[in-house]
Amino acid sequence: MKNTINSNSIKFSLFFIGIILIIGLLFYSNSLVNRLRDDNREIVKVYSQIIAKTVNEPSDSNLNFVFDEIIKKVQFPIIYSNINNDPQYSRNLGKDLNKEDLKKNMESMDKQNQPIPIIYIEEKSNKTFTLGYLHYGNSELIRQLRWLPYLEIIIVSLFVGLGFVGFNTIRNSEKRNIWVGMARETAHQLGTPVSALMGWVDRLKSHPDESLIVLKEMESDLERLNEIGDRFSKIGSKTSLEKVSLKNLVNQQVKYIRKRVPSFGKNIFLEIKDIEDIYIEGNVTLLGWAIENVIRNGIDSIKNDKGRLTINVLSNKEFGLIHITDNGLGIDKKDWKNIFRPGFSTKNRGWGLGLSLVNRIINEIHHGEIKVLRSQKGIGSTFEIRLKKIA
Repeated sequence: MKNTINSNSIKFSLFFIGIILIIGLLFYSNSLVNRLRDDNREIVKVYSQIIAKTVNEPSDSNLNFVFDEIIKKVQFPIIYSNINNDPQYSRNLGKDLNKEDLKKNMESMDKQNQPIPIIYIEEKSNKTFTLGYLHYGNSELIRQLRWLPYLEIIIVSLFVGLGFVGFNTIRNSEKRNIWVGMARETAHQLGTPVSALMGWVDRLKSHPDESLIVLKEMESDLERLNEIGDRFSKIGSKTSLEKVSLKNLVNQQVKYIRKRVPSFGKNIFLEIKDIEDIYIEGNVTLLGWAIENVIRNGIDSIKNDKGRLTINVLSNKEFGLIHITDNGLGIDKKDWKNIFRPGFSTKNRGWGLGLSLVNRIINEIHHGEIKVLRSQKGIGSTFEIRLKKIA
């Protein structure tokens, strides 16, 4: 349920970020277009003032100069019309346009931008006269920028879409890894007690006189099978917590594994070096599973004939600490965090679920922390489990 909520939260975040980006880009594009249009309007106003000073002169030479040498440098279409809206001069509209064509262009430009009147002020009487109008359209740059928001929406939508696809692909891949890993973890968990039971049956056949001892060990393995079933039933369900002694819990796990180390085909010395009587709030079944997984992970990493795995239970002011140290292969520093991801494994035949399961039990259920405290290739590793103490 929690993973589903996290998944939906990430998807909503991607969608929300996409919307914010689109709104921001639209606002910026519109702001840029409006600034360019305002600049164009100011330029046209200046031209209207120049034309107003030259239009009443006896000769048209100055007016022609304004259109031929000054206005021709603008980047947008412009038409000068008289008071009756008859076009007189034009620029940036192509050649050989008749008056009807120019009028159609004027109507189109007036829809884009309000025409600017050419106002002449008579110096003696201070009277104003409207001599004509300057009609102007949008420049090629503004027309192109108007398409920019749509292009931005497409690009942002593609990125958000790719984010959704990528996220779903990763999630589906993790789910597949978890399902495969869970199936193999089940087989792995069942393997030890089942193998032990088969061994005890053979022992009982060959040494019937040891039946009481063997039956006691078989009972222990049957209890283990029942515990494994209980472990898997608690994954994904609401877990009850109680006062737990780390000392007793670690001793139980070490006692069980120590007897079965020979079945792993390895010569490993398993010891508890320092142990304090520390109490935490937790679930015995799941915490025992987590500790067992870390111990077995250390055993799997040991490839030499003089294997050693040491467990220390310590404390500071706030936390109970479990240090599990092996003299195995060690872990590259770049993988210290990766090893807790589902599907990641440093083993050639690993499935990458054990430590991710431990991480979930410690972090999500017990609000603690598990990390690689130190590790060196060829020397070994130390894992630290940190859990909050209670009185």
